Parts: sequence; structure tokens; C-alpha cells
Amino acid sequence: MKRYDIEPYDGNTSRDDYKKEEAYLRAKKKLDKLMGFYWHLAVYIVVNIFLMVLIGVNSRAGFWHFGTFATPLFWGIGLIFHFLGVFGPDFMFGKGWEKRKIQEYLDKDRDEQRKFE
Repeated sequence: MKRYDIEPYDGNTSRDDYKKEEAYLRAKKKLDKLMGFYWHLAVYIVVNIFLMVLIGVNSRAGFWHFGTFATPLFWGIGLIFHFLGVFGPDFMFGKGWEKRKIQEYLDKDRDEQRKFE
């Protein structure tokens, strides 16, 4: 428990205390994942800018060849997977997206039915 700076429980702990601790640990885990992604993104940007400048200055083949963009491209694919691991599929669709879309289609269908009445 030292990692999260939580005091150990004594014998008089209630169930609510355990629930609060679990909620805290889940929130801390999410925050750690989020911080890990932002650090990954920052390192990606800094390193790739450095590499592109270095290749652009020292390359005899010119700046606009595949080798210049290979590292950002493939590392970027890995970064996308890291993003999806942290934010999950809910990032694009969000909670309740399916329910809202179903309601939208039902409303649209109802409006079309009313046209013919």
C-alpha cells in the first residue's frame, strides 16, 4: 500500500471504507494509464522532431523519402493502439451512443410513418 500512500486498515473498518479504497485504486490506475499515454505522446513528438531534423540536415537523398517518415509512421501506429488502450472504444462512441442512435432511428421511422397517414 506504500505505492498509493494509503494507511492500512485496523480491525474497525467498515465495508464503505473498502469500497472507497477500491474506488480510489481504480481512479489511480486510470490516472496512471492516462499519464503514461501523455508521456508516450510527448516523447513521440520530441524524438520524431529531433529525428526528422537530423535526417533532413544530414541526408543526401533529400528530406522527402520514406526513411524520413518511417519512424513517425510506425511509432504512430503503436501510439494509436496505446490511445485506444487508455481511452477505449467509448472515446468515439461514448456512453449511451447506441441508445441515442436507436432512438434517432425510431424517431425517423415514426416521422416517415406519419407522412403517409
